[in-house]
Amino acid sequence: MSKAQFRSNQLYWVRDNIIAGDFPPINAALKEPDGLLAIGADLSPERLLDAYRRGIFPWYNEGQPVLWWSPDPRWVLEPAEVKISRSLHKTLKRKTFHVTYDTHFQKVMELCAAPRKDTDATWITTDIMHGFNLLHRQGYAHSVECWSDGRLAGGLYGIAIGRVFFGESMFSRKSDASKIALVSLARQLQAWDFRIIDCQIHSRHLESLGAKAMTRNRFAALLKQFCTPHIHHNWRELNVA
Repeated sequence: MSKAQFRSNQLYWVRDNIIAGDFPPINAALKEPDGLLAIGADLSPERLLDAYRRGIFPWYNEGQPVLWWSPDPRWVLEPAEVKISRSLHKTLKRKTFHVTYDTHFQKVMELCAAPRKDTDATWITTDIMHGFNLLHRQGYAHSVECWSDGRLAGGLYGIAIGRVFFGESMFSRKSDASKIALVSLARQLQAWDFRIIDCQIHSRHLESLGAKAMTRNRFAALLKQFCTPHIHHNWRELNVA
């Protein structure tokens, strides 16, 4: 992560084993690079949930301390406003892919962490995988799998808190597979009255699918309104034909 060049004496160090109120205000984040806010601590489910509810997420390379971010602007996608191109519409109409939910969470994370064409580095570290697997067991972290000819062709994973889905990463082994997973997810989230899908930072790929910039303060206000922890859905029931 080349953007994670920082001077540690400028940043807040998060203490181990203390959760509530341990993060600084999100507006204390550095403007560059990408809203770096704090360093350190563990990736326990309690800390991860506390961070995401505040608009903070971990992003770092293996061998680094945990780095916590809160970018401004934040890129978000409204479930009802996913853009479907003409070619993607044709793919959807052909029904060549089959989508499932929460059937291969660990495998989706592993494939999202696999080396990409332009780099061998990954921010999905061993500790990230462990923390998110614990959240998956608790019913917060979820995966969407896209299948073709019985093989996993694409997918994505993230965290659902209340009526907000925090997207983390996606992968594609076959053209349009990750897009199909996202469209399926967005339609289901819309049916459940989810308000936003957090995309974290800008990418041309997500912008082409309808992601838009939102100020950090506006994003934080939406989290306070819609991250109601008592709302849970049974994602596995979606796989019942």
